[in-house]
Amino acid sequence: MAASELYTKSARVWIPDAEEVWKSAELTKDYKNDDASLQLMLEDGTTIDHKLDPKTKNLPYLRNPDILVGENDLTALSYLHEPAVLHNLKVRFIDSKLIYTYCGIVLVAINPYETLPIYGTDIINAYSGQNMGDMDPHIFAVAEEAYKQMARDERNQSIIVSGESGAGKTVSAKYAMRYFATVSGSASEANVEEKVLASNPIMEAIGNAKTTRNDNSSRFGKYIEIGFDNRYRIIGANMRTYLLEKSRVVFQADEERNYHIFYQLCASANQPEFKNLRLSTANDFLYTRQGRSPVIEGVDDAKELCTTRHAFTLLGINESYQIGLFQVLAAILHLGNVEIKDRDSDSSLIAPNNRHLTAFCELVGVTYQDMSQWLCHRKLKTATETYIKPLPRLQATNARDALSKHIYAKLFNWIVEHVNKALVTNVKQHSFIGVLDIYGFETFEINSFEQFCINYANEKLQQQFNMHVFKLEQEEYMKEQIPWTLIDFYDNQPCINLIEAKMGILDLLDEECKMPKGSDDSWAQKLYNTHLKTCSLFEKPRMSNRAFIIQHFADKVEYQCEGFLEKNKDTVNEEQIHVLKASKFDLLVELFQDEEKATTPTGQVPGTGGRTRLSIKPDKGRDTSSKEHKKTVGCQFRNSLQMLMETLNATTPHYVRCIKPNDFKLAFSFDPKRAVQQLRACGVLETIRISAAGFPSRWTYQEFFSRYRVLMKQKDVLPDKKLTCRNVLEKLVQDQDKYQFGKTKIFFRAGQVAYLEKLRADKLRAACIRIQKTIRCWLARKKYLRQRSAVITIQRFTRGYQARCLVKFMRRTQAATVIQKYQRMCVERKRYRQKQAAALAMQTILRAYMARQKYQALLREHKAVIIQKHVRGWLARCWYKRCLEAIVYLQCCIRRMRAKRELKKLKIEARSVEHFKKLNKGMENKIMQLQRKIDEQNKDNRVISEKLVSLESSYASESERMRGELGRLRGVEEDAKNKANQVSSLLEELEKLRKELSVTQQEKKTIEDWAQKYRDEMEKMVSELKDQNGLLKKEKDDLNRMIQEQSQQMTEKMTRAIAQETQQLETDLNEERSRYQNLLTEHLRLEEKYDDLKEELAHSTNVSKPGHRRTDSTHSSNESEYTYNSEYAELEDGSRVGEDVTRGMDTSLTLKLQKRVTELEQEKQSLRNELENREEQFQRARARDDAQFRKARGAELEYESLKRQELESENKKLRHDLAEMRQSLLGGAAAGTGAPGSPAYKVLLDQLNASCEELEVRKEEVLILRSQLVSQKEAMHHKETMTEPSVFAKDVNKLKDADELKQAYVGLKDTNRLLEQQLQAQRRTYDSEVESLRGELQNVKEENNRQQQLLAQNLQLPPEARIEASLQHEITRLTNENLELMADDPTASREARVIILRRMVDLMEQLEKQDRTIRKLKKQLKVYSKRIGEMGAGQAEGQTSPGQMVEEPIHPVNIPRREKDFQGMLEYKKEDEMKLVKNLILELKPRGVAVNLIPGLPAYILFMCLRHADYLNDDQKVRTLLTSTINSIKKILKKRGDDFETVSFWLANTCRFLHCLKQYSGDEAFMKHNTSRQNEHCLSNFDLAEYRQVISDLAIQIYQQLVKCMENILQPMIVSGMLEHETIQGVSGVKPTGLRKRTSSIADEGTYTLDSILRQLSAFHSTMCQHGTDPELIKQVVKQLFYIIGAVTLNNLLLRKDMCSWSKGMQIRYNVSQLEEWLRDKGLMNCGAKETLEPLIQAAQLLQVKKKTEEDAEAICSMCHALTTAQIVKVLNLYTPVNEFEERVSVAFIRTIQTRLRDRSESPQLLMDTKMIYPVTFPFSPSSLALETIQIPTSLNLSFLTRV
Repeated sequence: MAASELYTKSARVWIPDAEEVWKSAELTKDYKNDDASLQLMLEDGTTIDHKLDPKTKNLPYLRNPDILVGENDLTALSYLHEPAVLHNLKVRFIDSKLIYTYCGIVLVAINPYETLPIYGTDIINAYSGQNMGDMDPHIFAVAEEAYKQMARDERNQSIIVSGESGAGKTVSAKYAMRYFATVSGSASEANVEEKVLASNPIMEAIGNAKTTRNDNSSRFGKYIEIGFDNRYRIIGANMRTYLLEKSRVVFQADEERNYHIFYQLCASANQPEFKNLRLSTANDFLYTRQGRSPVIEGVDDAKELCTTRHAFTLLGINESYQIGLFQVLAAILHLGNVEIKDRDSDSSLIAPNNRHLTAFCELVGVTYQDMSQWLCHRKLKTATETYIKPLPRLQATNARDALSKHIYAKLFNWIVEHVNKALVTNVKQHSFIGVLDIYGFETFEINSFEQFCINYANEKLQQQFNMHVFKLEQEEYMKEQIPWTLIDFYDNQPCINLIEAKMGILDLLDEECKMPKGSDDSWAQKLYNTHLKTCSLFEKPRMSNRAFIIQHFADKVEYQCEGFLEKNKDTVNEEQIHVLKASKFDLLVELFQDEEKATTPTGQVPGTGGRTRLSIKPDKGRDTSSKEHKKTVGCQFRNSLQMLMETLNATTPHYVRCIKPNDFKLAFSFDPKRAVQQLRACGVLETIRISAAGFPSRWTYQEFFSRYRVLMKQKDVLPDKKLTCRNVLEKLVQDQDKYQFGKTKIFFRAGQVAYLEKLRADKLRAACIRIQKTIRCWLARKKYLRQRSAVITIQRFTRGYQARCLVKFMRRTQAATVIQKYQRMCVERKRYRQKQAAALAMQTILRAYMARQKYQALLREHKAVIIQKHVRGWLARCWYKRCLEAIVYLQCCIRRMRAKRELKKLKIEARSVEHFKKLNKGMENKIMQLQRKIDEQNKDNRVISEKLVSLESSYASESERMRGELGRLRGVEEDAKNKANQVSSLLEELEKLRKELSVTQQEKKTIEDWAQKYRDEMEKMVSELKDQNGLLKKEKDDLNRMIQEQSQQMTEKMTRAIAQETQQLETDLNEERSRYQNLLTEHLRLEEKYDDLKEELAHSTNVSKPGHRRTDSTHSSNESEYTYNSEYAELEDGSRVGEDVTRGMDTSLTLKLQKRVTELEQEKQSLRNELENREEQFQRARARDDAQFRKARGAELEYESLKRQELESENKKLRHDLAEMRQSLLGGAAAGTGAPGSPAYKVLLDQLNASCEELEVRKEEVLILRSQLVSQKEAMHHKETMTEPSVFAKDVNKLKDADELKQAYVGLKDTNRLLEQQLQAQRRTYDSEVESLRGELQNVKEENNRQQQLLAQNLQLPPEARIEASLQHEITRLTNENLELMADDPTASREARVIILRRMVDLMEQLEKQDRTIRKLKKQLKVYSKRIGEMGAGQAEGQTSPGQMVEEPIHPVNIPRREKDFQGMLEYKKEDEMKLVKNLILELKPRGVAVNLIPGLPAYILFMCLRHADYLNDDQKVRTLLTSTINSIKKILKKRGDDFETVSFWLANTCRFLHCLKQYSGDEAFMKHNTSRQNEHCLSNFDLAEYRQVISDLAIQIYQQLVKCMENILQPMIVSGMLEHETIQGVSGVKPTGLRKRTSSIADEGTYTLDSILRQLSAFHSTMCQHGTDPELIKQVVKQLFYIIGAVTLNNLLLRKDMCSWSKGMQIRYNVSQLEEWLRDKGLMNCGAKETLEPLIQAAQLLQVKKKTEEDAEAICSMCHALTTAQIVKVLNLYTPVNEFEERVSVAFIRTIQTRLRDRSESPQLLMDTKMIYPVTFPFSPSSLALETIQIPTSLNLSFLTRV
């Protein structure tokens, strides 16, 4: 296409720049073909005019679109040129912190100068098995590609790591070897992979040094061949070295160091083992202080020496050899300090007793005189004579340094040789992968022989690289049927010919070295004469005659000829070598001997043991014969390089180019000048040039169609995608040379993808504009319609508002009128009421005033009337008293006069008798009347006198009062007169008081003002106080609220703390459980390894004896799983024939196995002997105990029977005596002395009752003892069949209480005798009381008879009923005693109750045990009777002759029978156990059992067999059955461990078997959900808790194997289904990719989708459900599977830059939602599986959220709590826009995220551990299935089992 189409306005280009090499600019005007310059604007806004070359008219390089920047593969760039490569590397390195980038087949590695967490085991596991194009670029991806191609193509591989010093070559090679060691493992127990890795610290110590560019620079090249066997496991390694920098031993530039080993020795000089080396600090030796930088920051040399010594030990170099090596190294340091002085101008000398030379001679074992002699002299030989020539000081010093270099080189070669011996193996090598760590192209200000050799090697490697790249391009084009003749590439063969061809530089150098007087100048002249005019690549500097210039593939290099001849000769004084060969130090002599004569580092003589030694060919470049001194260094290097190239050409190479980003070792600092220089030197740009010369951009038809579908019209889309792409491309690109159509791909020239991207972007931009136009139109119309609707609505509402306002106004007017009316009425009424109230008030006041005035007048009048009344009364009383006194006085006078007259008359009459007589008549009555009358009168007189007295007293008091009142009135009158006189004074006083009142009023006013002010102030103060009070209340409320909040926070904090503590405890528990299960896994792995070794040994045995065949393999294999004899027999057989196996097997492994077999034989023999001894001891002890028990038991039984008989006779005697005594008492009752109620009678009755109670107690104790003896006898009879001596001894000890029984019998006998004596005494004393006790004695007799009957019945009953009856009697007696004790003493009753309960529990346990024993015996009896019946029937049938008729009734078929009651057991014979295991486990097909039969049927069958063995009390049968079951399950899982159905089936059955062992164990915790029938089926004789633990461990192993099996099935689906497949079509477009396509390593195997994963998960779930797996276990399995899906998906997302985009985040979230929907459909939402996907969900959300502002950063930090900081930063760094409309994440935003997440305490691990398995638990799940209902199908071939 025309330039005018590309160089348009806004197009971006690259222009050269002196500082940044290339600078980006943008066109401000379209370019036209006639323009001489371009108008450009730089990124900083500066406008420049870029002049074009008038001759070439070359336009500047175009810049790639932004969406292509930062690609994983540089070949994915549309424009392939130097600035595009440099910019892409810089963006990836600086912005994304990615150090690896592909450039076609080359991996470009930039040294970050910082430790990155991208080399852990998790990263290795993530890259293992992945295709190279699937993951982000990494050294592990290259290693995996090499490993995979080696296994797939059966071809050796090579990884070529190159770069200049400090670029990271050694580290890259080290990580590649670590990858191989981790992924492949070792083929033997020799840990070869550890030895391969251990060689690194050794080679770094002796071959690496600090330079100005690198602290750990390799100063030699090495090629390590890592060998693999036919199973692609590491079996050994071999190392070749190239061009060691020997000059560094004697000289170092500033800021550089010698080799690390010297400084390590100096740092460890104070250790005891190094005292004799006489070392000190590094600054004390010339060879270590010249660089003036003896210390490397961050490196501990003493610690590094420990690492080096450990590596030596691991590689088999023993301690003595290590000390010898350190002696040689210390001797080199001392030799460098030997001072040589001038004797004269032509000779030199060494001072006598030079301490450093003395130390050197002592360390190397040579004489001081010889060494000092030949350091200062040399021997010259001519044809006729030999003479010694002294050396000048300078030549002697050079000779000393040459000797040091030569010794170090020999030592270096010796170490390399023995490292190779340690890494070699006698197992046949199937293939190898070579890792070449070699120096890159070097150019300095002064370049010498070393740089010449290095650049020569790089020319050869570059030629090989070019040929390989060309070959790959050629193969690709031929595969796609595209003409490849259009491709051209640079060939550097002329430069190589200049160096190595005949009469080349090396030939001329060797020729000059052979000349006697050859010099650097003469050699330079030969070069000028030979090549200056004939070769265009050879030039001569203008200003020098001792230098030459070679045009290498990377750059021109000027070499200085000085020193070329000396370095090429590498001469050493022969006599010095002879002195060293004559040394007494064996190691030094060995260094200078031929390689074949060297002994091993372990001090063993070859061929006398240990490993079988193989002959190791010495490198051709390092012949140790005397010819070595004649062969030049250049010749050696050329030969070794030729050998290396032959090796590389025979392998498939993989290239790693290491780039040093800056010279200051700054972390993530990029210097464009240095980077471009290295890119040119390492061939990366040449790769780009070769790719750009052809068709660098390649698309599959599907990718092209998906990417550029937007450029097609609907009519262009055809069913055939290939034809569609062809038609569209022909329309889009007119030039047919710009692309080619292959079979599966479309090939584009450079820049065409960018053009298509431009067309796509323009189409999308136009589509966006059209969409924007339509959307804006739609938005505008929508806005107009919304506004129109709003206007109409506003109008409607406005008019309505106005109408409402009018109505409101009218209503208000009417309301106002009404209000006015009522208001006026109210005002008038109020005014009227005010007037009325005022009038009423005035009237009230006036009337009140008039009433008060009238009241005052009335009051005064009333008071005057009262005064008048009292005065008038007093006057009346005075007048009355005077009148009364006068009248009384008159009456008294009159009466006195009349009385005198009457007296006189009476006196006269009394003098006459007649009168007296007359008077005397009736005198008497009259006297009486008079007397009475007198009395009445006296009474009246008294009353009157009393009244008179009272009147007088009242009158006196009234008089006194009146007198007082009169006196008061007189006083008042006096006072009134006085007060009238005081009125004037009072008026004056009043005037004075008025004045004081006015003053007081003023003061009052002042005080009132002050009071008002004070009141105001107080009110103000009160208001302020109220405000303060309110504030205080508010503060109080706030404080209360804060306290409440704090308390709530504290509560929440405590809750969180408790939750965290609980979670921590759960985590610790899970970790502990996981640790335990990991140990089980490791144990299983070791067992499998041991089995594999045993099988290999057996296989080798069969190979060595082809005629031998194993018989009955199935039986022997099964039997070997649970019997010890067969295992040991196999080991014995293996050990017998293992001695003859020497081919194809490691000798050391054979010896170890033989040793192990011998140890196992010895252990077996010792165990057998110990077992026999234990059995003999047990048998003897058992026989002895049986004899003692029988003897003791017989004696005790005899003694018991005798005692019982004696007691019965004594009881009878006592009854007879008692009856006689009662008879005698009844006979003597008439005497009256023993009548009821008498004291003697009571005493006798009490004693008799006590005796009877004591008798009953003794009888009951006898019954209890008898029942215990009987139960113990039965128990002993039952337990005699058990084999455990401890139980037997325990039961025997229970019967050793004979003394206690004897004492009880003796005490009872003594008591009976005492009772007899008491009864005799009572019979003599109380004979008269017998009659009164007859009735009572009769009751006692009846009770006694009842007891006798009970005893007789108990004796007649069988043992079981006898015990039960005695128990019932005992319970009755104890109940009575308990009631009596409760009545007497509550405390004692409680203690007695406890004792009684314990005794009852013991008795009930014994009863239950006896019941079980009886049931078992009955069942056995039934079984035996059945067998006897069958045998009898068989015999009867056999005895019947053929012609004899069998009677009909003998056929049991016709006899109706009751259905048999099965006990849920299966009986089998001992010899059928192997058949049971074989048919039920080894040969069982899970598919048929799972579909057709009940879940867990094998587990139920095995448990029913186990129940029968327990029922028979056969411990041997139980043990063998369980062991056979466990080992058979292990065997079938080992054989078919990759079959998911098999593993799932046996996991379900193992768990069911474990649950059965728990459910029927008899433990109450497991019997809660059992039925009564199931409780009867519990195991009764054996406690299988230990076996439950073993089976639980087996279940854990099966679970882990199930998880691994499911993971292996799901692993290929996860990445394809979750990440790569577009579930939502059209969301994400395919970006251009480079050479590293998907499936680059393997052929297409089909694409998996999300539906594939869901179908597989459904298959897993349905299979486990069919197998009857516990639901809780299924939840754990699903949780583990979802964790694996999430972890694998997230890990791939973190390692794939092309997957980190917005559209991919949408795809992931959709896929996760589909997984959640699957969980919801299966009812597994609460199993915790969703939580395991949380990191993946948050990563998908992170891809979709905004990533610009601080708020976005805060939202990301709060959202991504399940992701680590490293993962968040990694996703942000990898985020890649798919379209140019998206924006990249800025570096500042990523730093903001890092700053916010700095305080997080989390693991720095980047990837999730996909191998992590959650600890599994097996919750108890009882079965409701009744064992007796289980039917055994005939398909299982278990007819030998019998239901019981």
